[in-house]
Amino acid sequence: MNTQRTAVFGGGCFWCTEAIFKRIKGVVRVEPGYAGGQTENPTYHQVCRGDTGHAEVIRVTYDPQKITYGDLVEVFWQVHDPTTLNRQGNDVGTQYRSIILVKNEEERKVAEQSLRKAQSDFKRPIVTEIDHLKIFFPAEDYHYDYFSKNPNQPYCFAVISPKVKHFIEGNPEKLI
Repeated sequence: MNTQRTAVFGGGCFWCTEAIFKRIKGVVRVEPGYAGGQTENPTYHQVCRGDTGHAEVIRVTYDPQKITYGDLVEVFWQVHDPTTLNRQGNDVGTQYRSIILVKNEEERKVAEQSLRKAQSDFKRPIVTEIDHLKIFFPAEDYHYDYFSKNPNQPYCFAVISPKVKHFIEGNPEKLI
């Protein structure tokens, strides 16, 4: 019996969040994609132009016997700045918004409770959206494992590498 579950998060560039979540114990797979917009089958270029309303997100497949949905939400707060509206660092636009896309009321309750708890860790108000996941559109193939395949690409080297290093150093107990 397949007991795996999925969770969908948007915390800026999906290359960044994918690079971190794929290192976490209990995570089986991480897929970059798009969600939260109105266009069917959006492309990366459409999403980057802001034409679709979608956010860059990751779909995390996990084993709930090894990690809980709540644990994943806690990691989500650590891997981006949920207090900046429609941006992460120099990545600006609604496609980079902080968003948790839930599939049911149980996930909504966990996400909302976690948000209230996480607020004490931030000086500014958290602006993360919590919304119902309507549909997840997988990103184009070249986005999968982007950081692993392109560690010396300037964005990967300057932005993603320090985020991954910081997370690894601060959370060794959560790593594979």
